Amino acid sequence: MKQDLVADLINALTILPGVGKKSAQRMALYLLDRNKDGASILANTLSDALDNIQRCESCRMLTSNNLCKICLDTARDIKKICVVESPSDVLAIESTGGYRGKYFVLLGRLSPIDGIGPEELGINDLLSMIEKEEIAEIILATSSTVEGDATAIYITDHVKNAKVSRISYGIPIGGELEYVDGTTIARAIEGRVEINVD
Repeated sequence: MKQDLVADLINALTILPGVGKKSAQRMALYLLDRNKDGASILANTLSDALDNIQRCESCRMLTSNNLCKICLDTARDIKKICVVESPSDVLAIESTGGYRGKYFVLLGRLSPIDGIGPEELGINDLLSMIEKEEIAEIILATSSTVEGDATAIYITDHVKNAKVSRISYGIPIGGELEYVDGTTIARAIEGRVEINVD
């Protein structure tokens, strides 16, 4: 007996965050019954993205080029870097229009229990970039979790000759940036506090 591709498609859709069995069923049936052209575009775009998207050589954002559009934007303040945990954090901050500097994407946060240390996050690359490019300000936009705080403290302790600030206004404790609305993020960036380095 041939395998059931409908069931396979439904199961495949459940890997998306927030998509349970019923939502996956609705999506699968919609794509198969009502929008085959859309399904084809989705399949081709996803395949193309998987083959061609990589990390930006400078900030580690996702892009199909060597450098992302943010790093290529000459109107940006190149002396200011916002350090975030994931590409979704970059998109969340960019959606506010309130920040015009550059980024560095850690791809996680310090978690010794899980074997995630500074090397795994590329913190040494960040520190050498700060020194080499003579960055004036580092804005730490890590999450308000124990691991996010530890990551911010570690970076602060290792930064020399630059102002270090941390977003704080309106971001809930334990909150993830990608789930916070744009106005709150913009106000958090605007209301950042400087971290004193002794």
